[in-house]
This record gives sequence, C-alpha cells and structure tokens, in this order.
Amino acid sequence: MRVHSLQHVPFEGIGRIENWADEGKHRVIATRLYNRENLPAIEDVDLLIVMGGPMGAKDESRFPWMKGEKVFIEQMIKQQKKVLGICLGAQLIADVLGARVYPNREREIGWFPVELDAANVRYTSLNVLNQRSVVFHWHGDTFELPKGALHLARSQACENQAFSFDKNVMGLQFHLETGLSEMESLIAHCPDDLAGDLPFVQDPREMQDLAPRFAPPLQAMLARFLDAFTAADKVADPA
Repeated sequence: MRVHSLQHVPFEGIGRIENWADEGKHRVIATRLYNRENLPAIEDVDLLIVMGGPMGAKDESRFPWMKGEKVFIEQMIKQQKKVLGICLGAQLIADVLGARVYPNREREIGWFPVELDAANVRYTSLNVLNQRSVVFHWHGDTFELPKGALHLARSQACENQAFSFDKNVMGLQFHLETGLSEMESLIAHCPDDLAGDLPFVQDPREMQDLAPRFAPPLQAMLARFLDAFTAADKVADPA
C-alpha cells in the first residue's frame, strides 16, 4: 500500500503509524508542506494521512500552502480514496466538507478517555477500539460534523472526537499515533499551549508519568484500527 502523509510542522510526523507501515511493508512518503514541497499525484496514493499542527484550519493567510492542501484533500475524497485526518487533519477534512471549525469550549491536552458512539461506530472500522479508551489529546479547536457524517466518539471536554464520511474518510480529533517521544516533542515545541490552570490540560510531568501506562496500549489500538480502516472497502449503512 502506498501511504502518503501531509505534515504541517517539522516536529509532528506520523509517529507510531510508521511502525505499523513497516510491519505491513507499506511504502510511506511525506509531503512537508511547511517546506512548500509538491503534493503527489492522486493516483499515486492509496491512503492519505493528514497530520496535526499548531495552526488553525482557516489559517490560509498565514500559510498559503493550505489552499492547495485543501483542494488536494477534496479531490482525494471525491476519488473515493482512503483519507484519515488526525487533530488538525480532521479539522481540515471537516472544513473541506463544509463544516464549521471553531475554538472548543475547553483546551484538551494530555491523557483523557474517549467514549465511542455505540449507535454509529459499529458501522465503521473504529469499532475495533474499546468502548472507553484513554488516548492522547492536544487541541484547542474542534469541528461540527460534516453533513452526512457519522458521529463516532466524544470526550468530557469535546463532543466531536471522531467522525466517518462516505465509508473511506475518517477524522480523529485525538491521537492514537503518539508515543513518549512524540509527546515530548509537542511539550518542547508548544509550551504556550500548557499555560494556565485548566481542567483538561495536564502538566508535562503528569503526561510523562502517565505515558508508560497508556502509550503501549495505544499502539496496539492504532494497529487494529489501521488494519481495519485500510482493509474495509465498504461497511454496512445504518438502518
């Protein structure tokens, strides 16, 4: 499988997705948009992964390359290619599909549980996750559900944590790909996000202490999800 990632900043790559790709002998190529690298041809991509970043989904004036990125994401969706958005990536997919992206009522950073939407998740590849799983978060924005999308997960701080659209498209507000090194990279490069005594923002020491407990199960969840997402061409429609 030809996996292509869109990377918005040098310190946030695909993380543990690389382990999954290596084990499955999938080819992985990245477009580093912050270096103004060219986007690939659509026919050369089987799975597109749109990664996170500190910018907002509407920041084209600061990052002009986002305009071309959005067009590319839209074309991939129209061609019924597999598209996975993570954090900012999910927000960009929502924006491309006409949904509003806006500041969440709470900044959410650290290890917090998400609850799957049992009524909808059974129709998607996210159903391989546990009903309640502690995952990693690092976001201040959120999105409305695109028209026609299925709501798949929520957390105490954020109602829209995941959605699926048109069978081949998935947006995850949370991070399954984060291990200790990826988490420490975010802590080092985004310290301002941790400012203030906020209920859903853990301090670096707490995040580091919790990582050995929650990061290893996360990698197993990630592998199960990616296997299911890339293997299932179609899932049953809701009744």
